[in-house]
Amino acid sequence: MDIDTSNFTIAIVGYVIVFLALLALYIVFSNIPKLLKLSFKIKIRKKNKEEFIDEFPEFLTGQENAAIATAIYLYFSQLHDEESTKMTIKKVKKDYSPWSSKIHGINKFQR
Repeated sequence: MDIDTSNFTIAIVGYVIVFLALLALYIVFSNIPKLLKLSFKIKIRKKNKEEFIDEFPEFLTGQENAAIATAIYLYFSQLHDEESTKMTIKKVKKDYSPWSSKIHGINKFQR
């Protein structure tokens, strides 16, 4: 059995490209908060309010996260109407139509 080296090379190059793309995405997404905080600091410095930066913590506490999550949950639960749990199934009588009949599409064999 002869192994084709070009197929093997294409597979390895494909795996390497996908791995490098995932690594690049991880690096970009992990650095987005740092970039946003840096741009926020730059905007604040332009306004000469450097003492304002220290008021924003880098991470929220568990209690603050719980309060935010509760507020979001309550907000979204009020958006939806309460649905009734009754389900009604009505049988709809369909008139016969030759257009929907499959029997007319079957070819009859002649002997």
